Amino acid sequence: MSAEAQPTVAFAIRGPIARADLGGLCDRVCSLLRRSAAGVVLCDVAGVEPDAVVVDALARLQLGARRTGCQVRLHNASDDLRRLVALMGLTDVLPE
Repeated sequence: MSAEAQPTVAFAIRGPIARADLGGLCDRVCSLLRRSAAGVVLCDVAGVEPDAVVVDALARLQLGARRTGCQVRLHNASDDLRRLVALMGLTDVLPE
């Protein structure tokens, strides 16, 4: 099945996100993705303050999504979050 024919799933991440939350967040999202068979996942990040933990969480979500055949795309990212993602060299990993 091509990526265009696969469903799109959307979810939102709200903050603050602590480093201790990363494992559970990734487990819940990856479980959702395995059940959905989605090709693209829209991750609404309007409710998070940009920091290194948030970017780490998003990168982990992207890695988990790719393992299920999906791609995470950021939605409603603030300018500060986009700049931090770019500063960390992850623009190609975390596209909008």
